[in-house]
Amino acid sequence: MNIGETAVISSVGDDCIDIHCHCLRLMELGFTPGQKVKVIAKSPFRDPLAVSIRGTIIALRRNEAECIKISENK
Repeated sequence: MNIGETAVISSVGDDCIDIHCHCLRLMELGFTPGQKVKVIAKSPFRDPLAVSIRGTIIALRRNEAECIKISENK
């Protein structure tokens, strides 16, 4: 996703095989299926990424963001 784009979360952690998976933490932060997420800012080195969800801006590491699957952009 590019800065300013919005999408809907379709799943969290379906492909996580890493023993240090952050899927539960992401879901506790509100990254649940059906929620809209918007990219606010990206670091020049792609890590971290700032996203807006449920009225809050959250910084995610790249490996955490890869656990979140999105559907159509809105």
